[in-house]
Amino acid sequence: MKKIFSMLEGTALHRPFGRTAGFCRATLHLCLLLFAYANASAQSYEAESGVLSNGADIQGCGSCSGGSQVGNLGNGAVVIPVNVAAAGTYNLTVTYSTGDPRTINVTPNGGTPVAVSCPASGGWATPAAITVSIVLNAGSNSIRLDNTYGYGPNIDKIAFSPANPPDIRSIAFGTNNRIDYDLANGHYSVYFNNSKVIGEATASANSDQVHESTDFTGRTYSTMPITDAFGSGTKHVITMTKSGAIGMQQIFYTYPGKEHFFTELVLTGNGSNCYKMTPLVSNYVDIQSNIDRRALFVPFDNDAWVRYDAKEVRYANFFSSEAGAIYDNASRKGLVIGSVEHSVWKTGVNLVGEGRSTTNYVAVVAGWTQESVTRDKRGHGWVSVGQTACRSPRIMVSYDADWRNGFEAYGQANALAEPRYVFNWTASTPFGWNSWGAIQSSINLPKARSVVDFFSTGAPGFRNSDSTLYIDLDSYWDNMSGGGLNGNFSELTEFAAYCKSKGFKPGIYWAPFVDWGKFARQMEGSSYNYQDAWTKVNGNPVELDGAYALDPTHPGTKARLQMVIGKFIACGFEMIKIDFLGHAALEADSYYDNTIHTGMEAYRKGMEYLIDQLDGKMLVYAAISPNLATGRYAHMRRIACDAYKDINETAYTLNSTTYGWWQKHIYNYLDADHLVFGSQTEGENRARLASGIVTGTLITGDDFSTTGTWTARAQALLQNEDLLNLAAGGTVFTPVEGNTGNQANEVFVRNAGNRSYLAIFNYGGTSKTFNIDLQRAGMSGTDNYTTRELFSGATGARQAATHVQGTFSITVPAADAAIVEFNDTALPVTFISFTAEKSNTGTLLQWKTAGETNNREFIIERSTDGKVFKAIGKVPGAGDSSVEKRYAYHDLAPVTGVINYYRLKQVDFDGHSEKSVVRQVNYRKADDTKSRINIYPNPGADELNIRLNQSLEGKVVVRLVDMNGKCMLSRSYTNPSEVISVPGIRPLRAGNYIVEVESADGLVQNTKFNKN
Repeated sequence: MKKIFSMLEGTALHRPFGRTAGFCRATLHLCLLLFAYANASAQSYEAESGVLSNGADIQGCGSCSGGSQVGNLGNGAVVIPVNVAAAGTYNLTVTYSTGDPRTINVTPNGGTPVAVSCPASGGWATPAAITVSIVLNAGSNSIRLDNTYGYGPNIDKIAFSPANPPDIRSIAFGTNNRIDYDLANGHYSVYFNNSKVIGEATASANSDQVHESTDFTGRTYSTMPITDAFGSGTKHVITMTKSGAIGMQQIFYTYPGKEHFFTELVLTGNGSNCYKMTPLVSNYVDIQSNIDRRALFVPFDNDAWVRYDAKEVRYANFFSSEAGAIYDNASRKGLVIGSVEHSVWKTGVNLVGEGRSTTNYVAVVAGWTQESVTRDKRGHGWVSVGQTACRSPRIMVSYDADWRNGFEAYGQANALAEPRYVFNWTASTPFGWNSWGAIQSSINLPKARSVVDFFSTGAPGFRNSDSTLYIDLDSYWDNMSGGGLNGNFSELTEFAAYCKSKGFKPGIYWAPFVDWGKFARQMEGSSYNYQDAWTKVNGNPVELDGAYALDPTHPGTKARLQMVIGKFIACGFEMIKIDFLGHAALEADSYYDNTIHTGMEAYRKGMEYLIDQLDGKMLVYAAISPNLATGRYAHMRRIACDAYKDINETAYTLNSTTYGWWQKHIYNYLDADHLVFGSQTEGENRARLASGIVTGTLITGDDFSTTGTWTARAQALLQNEDLLNLAAGGTVFTPVEGNTGNQANEVFVRNAGNRSYLAIFNYGGTSKTFNIDLQRAGMSGTDNYTTRELFSGATGARQAATHVQGTFSITVPAADAAIVEFNDTALPVTFISFTAEKSNTGTLLQWKTAGETNNREFIIERSTDGKVFKAIGKVPGAGDSSVEKRYAYHDLAPVTGVINYYRLKQVDFDGHSEKSVVRQVNYRKADDTKSRINIYPNPGADELNIRLNQSLEGKVVVRLVDMNGKCMLSRSYTNPSEVISVPGIRPLRAGNYIVEVESADGLVQNTKFNKN
């Protein structure tokens, strides 16, 4: 404590007074007052010297100043008389001790309390200090310390030193936003829309010493242009110096058109390696709205049934992982703060509202660990060891009229700051099945083949837009290897081949950074012993989730990983589900790679090595893993883990979707874990499926190797065309409200052009009527909508009205869900779909509308370059219609040798028009000798074989198209053999079809097939 006070007392004032010398000559009297104010000495007052009341008491404290402190400062209070020479702003340093974070209210002279949140000091007799600004009168003052809203810390003493006259540098960003940095005092305030939202924020860094932004004696401001992943902007640098100390910089990044900014902290000079950096800490955060204020806890991972928690601010006193928010759910105004870089540091956002009224305490701490959140059993490692500069992660600060927009921007910023290391997924939204849902440890080859057969013939309508599914073997796939990782993988190869023969994609599972055995033995694929590769804390292996963590940088871990992934690729697997990845991010005593010192550095090394071994050959699907840091390495990730079938598990999943939907910007797809129907009620089945649609993908999990209640349910629900079309978009719905604490939101919304969708969940035990304000839900409050409930497919079933305006009412039975489609009748045409496909007569264009108003016609336009379109035909519109309409147009003369681009131009009777999305069809020329395919048997009833007269590499798609141009069956193959067997023929109606074979380069060959 003596060090802190000496730094405060020694603050230099010479440069600020030098700047005002001319002014002082003109106003000598004011200058003398300033001189007296600036030279008032720092003063310290023991808390026990004050007047105690309401149960406050004096407690012995050997490490406290004077050997005592004042405690019981909840309802209890202490009033300390103080005397200063001049009126003005003073730095108040409160020395306190507390075992957990607590707030003390400091009230000068009976005025407005200043809430001071005090982080845990390490114990109730272990002093720490925190400094805030306070205004005092000249002469006698009284300082009251208490906390009428909760429990307070123990107080050792208080000290005052005069603040320097401010020297402000304003940094503008966005619209009417600015950062005011006070060079004289080392703190900054942030104004959004000209309102002060963050006040007197400071920064600090912990290396061998503590470096506070308020402690430096010299500060300068400079700017430079910068172009980075966020665009072209300005880098604002506050450079801080002090004789004999490491240098420190506070850096701000601003970009034109962006309503948020970024900040980071940098230590410079020898010894700047660091284990903790705090770029922002403020005792004054005011979001300018105070009706239903919430502080959002964001988990570090998705393990151990962790939940997001939108706490009422009055109960908030926690660290949120990587990002946090304070917002008013009523007005939706809110502040979002978080790290956008996760490859070096673990970052915590400390949010405190407990014991406060209208303001909050916020601190962003890089170098934070907490076993209950990050799973670490030791503190954060050191960063930039042996280097001459140490940089914190870049922190985004955003204040928005809608806190959800702040998180959308935050998710996008994460994707820009740390681009994907894995290749970007451009294929269709993944649909599939995973064995852990119901079969679990009983998986074997016959069961796996039976599941494939079920989806092949029992549910032919359940396919993604690529007309395929992922059939994924989870844990216990080694039942088929006969010897673990060193076993015989022939059954796995057989399974993968069988999947492909049915037009599906085989998937596999592995946890690459854990040791379930937990005993010393040789690591598969290497000469190392497992005990050499265990991650250790205090010399002992770290156990988490029942397994020992493996050091991701150890050569034994790498050799084992390389061997196993190589086997998976050789088997023909096209998807891998990776699990228990958080083990690779644990802080450790040390790592094999001596350049690595933190858990996130180790995670980056391990995950990059894993992705390198996969070599772009698989869809990468992450299960238990860090929420944000995994975005670089996975296409798809569970937003929550270990949820299965009942309504409570659906609610658990959707808690994560409610408050983590914005991670859609970090991953290609999010999913809701196992969609298991089992023997639950039909309503719970609907809710479980709806959770997948709302979250982004459909991964089913029933035991389809046998027949049960779930069989018919799956055949009905998983072949509902409306639901599948909605799910195929892979788009996460947005929560309508954010005030559900650690529970799930009941209403989610998705806007898609002319249509909007509301997903409504009733998690309770009795039916519930929802009256939904459409404007609050993000739709129009004045337009008229027609509605359709997608589970029933009806316009009247399970809902109160088919035409709504302003408010939508629906009654949802207990433990059930509904998904309602809204078509805006104010729009001329509501499109359901528009497709363009080759047929035996040219190009078949098909489209469907859900409603039409004043629609005269559709003009079909074609282009050969995707830019210049020409009309090639017209189809009359329906005028006014509120029912589904289907349209088709044949382009009998597509342009050969090039890609043909098609779009629709919808024209009203009054001449107004709108254009559709663009579809393309490849008509590049092919060698006639290579375009012939032979099929047999023809006619055929049960099977279809296609003999190719050339070898086709890459992805090959086979389609059966009826004579109306409708695709009735589609199968995908990779590097097929000379003969392709096409399953799924039996259910087709008898008649003539066109068989189309499309190669990876877009060449289409076709011939006729007669189905008996």
